[in-house]
Amino acid sequence: MTSWSTLSRALVTLAVLPALALALPRPKAPAKRYTVEQFMRTTTVSGASFSSDEQRVLYSSDETGVFNVFSVPVKGGKPTQLTRAKDASLAVGYFPTDDRILFTRDTSGQERPHLYVRALDGQEQDLTPGDKHRASFFGWSHDDTAFYVLTNERDERFLDLYRYDAKTYARTVLYAGDGEHVPVALSPDERWLALEKSRTLSDSDVYLFNVTTKERQHLTAHQGPATWKAATFDPTSSALYLLTNEVSEFTRVERHELATGKRESVEAPAWDALSTTFSKRGAFRVTRVNEDGRTALRVHDVKAGKPLALPGLPEGAISDVALSRGEKRMAFLVDGDRAPANLYVFDFATKKVTRLTDTLSRALDARDLVESERVRFKSFDGLEIPALLYKPHPATAKARAPAIVFVHGGPGGQSSKGYSSFFQFLVHHGYVVLAVNNRGSEGYGKAFFAADDQQHGKAPLQDCVEAKKYLAGLPYVDSERVGILGPSYGGYMVLAALAFHPDVFAVGVDAFGITDWLSALRELPPHKTALREALYQELGNPETQEAMLRDISPLFHAEKIRKPLLIIQGAHDPRVPKARTDTFVESLRKNTTPLDYLVLPEDGHGFSGKKSEAETSLRILSFLEQHLRGKP
Repeated sequence: MTSWSTLSRALVTLAVLPALALALPRPKAPAKRYTVEQFMRTTTVSGASFSSDEQRVLYSSDETGVFNVFSVPVKGGKPTQLTRAKDASLAVGYFPTDDRILFTRDTSGQERPHLYVRALDGQEQDLTPGDKHRASFFGWSHDDTAFYVLTNERDERFLDLYRYDAKTYARTVLYAGDGEHVPVALSPDERWLALEKSRTLSDSDVYLFNVTTKERQHLTAHQGPATWKAATFDPTSSALYLLTNEVSEFTRVERHELATGKRESVEAPAWDALSTTFSKRGAFRVTRVNEDGRTALRVHDVKAGKPLALPGLPEGAISDVALSRGEKRMAFLVDGDRAPANLYVFDFATKKVTRLTDTLSRALDARDLVESERVRFKSFDGLEIPALLYKPHPATAKARAPAIVFVHGGPGGQSSKGYSSFFQFLVHHGYVVLAVNNRGSEGYGKAFFAADDQQHGKAPLQDCVEAKKYLAGLPYVDSERVGILGPSYGGYMVLAALAFHPDVFAVGVDAFGITDWLSALRELPPHKTALREALYQELGNPETQEAMLRDISPLFHAEKIRKPLLIIQGAHDPRVPKARTDTFVESLRKNTTPLDYLVLPEDGHGFSGKKSEAETSLRILSFLEQHLRGKP
């Protein structure tokens, strides 16, 4: 899926604003009017992996319109395109000893990715063939002679872990899944497998599985709700590093010694630690931290026992960090609001930083784009709600602008700092955008994250209503022209807002939104079996709470919607089937309110390429211009 999916961060690509753009003042108005095609010429890149000789970096890019795999020299230069598929192909990595590559490919956005190998002669082979299962890469063996793959081909409900020989691709089973305990990390000596089990989305545990004896040990017994996750084993297979928010609001890093069971806290940032991992030989440990909606990077010198200085590292949010096997270089993405994700390489010896990609459309001037502002407002019960505010340059008290409340996907997603072509497109056309992190969003502590449990369609939705009030209080916003827009779970929030608060928002735009929680929860795909009880705890049990789920499902309240609505649906959406949305649309057509229904014939739960993203962005703008701004 392309950059529209990054709007919700749950459906991330990250980039840096060029220093020149930072130095120049914002103009009072854009110097020119850009077309959607010019915005779509912006490139999205993701992933990073070094070649065996550390002279090239593998990554994914949608510069051709669909994600494909590219390679670029570490010193910079012209990228080489390695795959040429019409379906999204995402880079996994180079083989450790030669130039073969692994990548994943998903057909028609059906969310059934397979793992492929590209041989030295360019031939491609599906290593996980079949029609009804999904597969994902799990890592390389410590001696580089094998790699690991997760797949649910044996039973759609269960994830099994296989070991593939790196030369012959012959495989053996290391772990047969049971639908509850999900593999997360394997020790370098292949003796231990860390498993996770979720009771709710706010309460989980880690288990240690002995690959030889098949015995399973519960490591994280605790009282009260708390998340425990497995991060990584150390290179010597002597310790398992864990992430937990037990007895704290935010997630910290703990070290569990396997031989003794001794546990100690090794890193406790003021925000959530998202991950921690080691370089190949253990010289460095890298931790990512979600700092108020922006991802920060911390590199620890293990031998010195202290953080490593990273002089010259670009400002911005950092993601997709990869260290070379020789521990000489680090690749990563950095982003800011006015420039999309770019790929960089940092040389540990020289401290030199090299940018390898240039992803901002050459037709765009970064000075014409806008920087988001972190804001907070009080909700109905006094809870403080974080949000990102995008203000058009020309908007003033004398030239008030229409506005959009944007709701991210999830539940449990987050709108984060970082480039969004779609946000910039809307703002460029004069719309204020407020990206709300309603209660239940990740990144703001476990109490905030759990505050939406069994409250969907109620308290979190009320946060969006309060967001509208916040916008209406800004002097440059036209309080009579505020709409609501969102993808996936955010699309549900749009429909719920128009049904349960029919007089608050002037218009709504739903992209891939759920209309019926009863059916969605009863018909969970088999690979979601491990999360079934957690989702029931979060949203409601369709067998015991049918009345409540009917009450919060827009399908059963279509007659209440009386404001203009645009619905966007993927023809191949596996999460929100088109037939269910069709039923909802038929109910809406009985109303007199304006309704626009856009079905994307090549897409699933999101966009398969830039073409459909661009066409949809234009359709949304046309809808807003007619029904929100009031232009004929």
